[in-house]
Amino acid sequence: MNDLPSPLITEVPVADADAGPYGITAGADGALWLTLVHRGTIMRLGADGARREFTLDPPTCGPTVITPGFDEALWCTRFRDHRIGRITLDGDAESFPVPTPDAGPYGITAGPDGAVWFTEMNSDRIGRIDGGGEITEFALPTTGGFPSVITPGPDGALWFTLNQANGIGRITVDGKCVIHPLPTPNAAPVGITSDGEDLWFVEIAAGRVGRISTRGEITEFDLPDRAARPHAIIAVAPGDCWFTEWGANRVGHISASGEIATYALPSPASEPHGITLGPDGALWVAQETGTVARVAL
Repeated sequence: MNDLPSPLITEVPVADADAGPYGITAGADGALWLTLVHRGTIMRLGADGARREFTLDPPTCGPTVITPGFDEALWCTRFRDHRIGRITLDGDAESFPVPTPDAGPYGITAGPDGAVWFTEMNSDRIGRIDGGGEITEFALPTTGGFPSVITPGPDGALWFTLNQANGIGRITVDGKCVIHPLPTPNAAPVGITSDGEDLWFVEIAAGRVGRISTRGEITEFDLPDRAARPHAIIAVAPGDCWFTEWGANRVGHISASGEIATYALPSPASEPHGITLGPDGALWVAQETGTVARVAL
């Protein structure tokens, strides 16, 4: 049993239900930045609640996952027009085409080498983009693997989920790749994060949270509700991770020993997706129905 007290969870409306808040991250300016996937915009949500929205070109580009880069700009994947977007803290936006046609970029993160790394769901590739917009692609040893979320590991490599190949991948900054198969068949991993010691991931189809060491040792933990469809996960400390349950309208916590607690979100059917640790020390969740939830730790 997880003995954490129930956190205070509040919601902040940011858009109408058709806009689709999806990805969320903290920027270098102390604000939260969100993708509004259906409206084709990036939103800045200040600590004072002030909102600024920046329309991308075209608005049908489908901004999805967003991350801060080493240049203090925000970088995002544009799943529908197959480009990588960059937006400054002042809202100046540009984008770069992924070389492989119809690549479907999705996960994105700042890497350990000063570049930004991303996954290509449709092309079985991992991409790297430098500050000047030059993209290098690395082919994976999979077909139809659906590489999804990517994160830097504690070992100086990048780690990513393979949603349809049922594995966790590791790629070095020079492109050497290893795939670790999951014990559970058809688990469909999506989110992944590093706690500084291990990697933690969620299995959306199996209703489990997994941990993989940098040596490739995998442990899986059942959720209380196996139909909860966990989607995203973030570590706030070693062995201290929080995740969203897209199918059950909850957030959850897992400890180093695998103890799990889940907490209902205030609005029903809010479709929680991305989760991040905010500048205020709270967790923030992007909810596709038009709000963000704040989870006080």
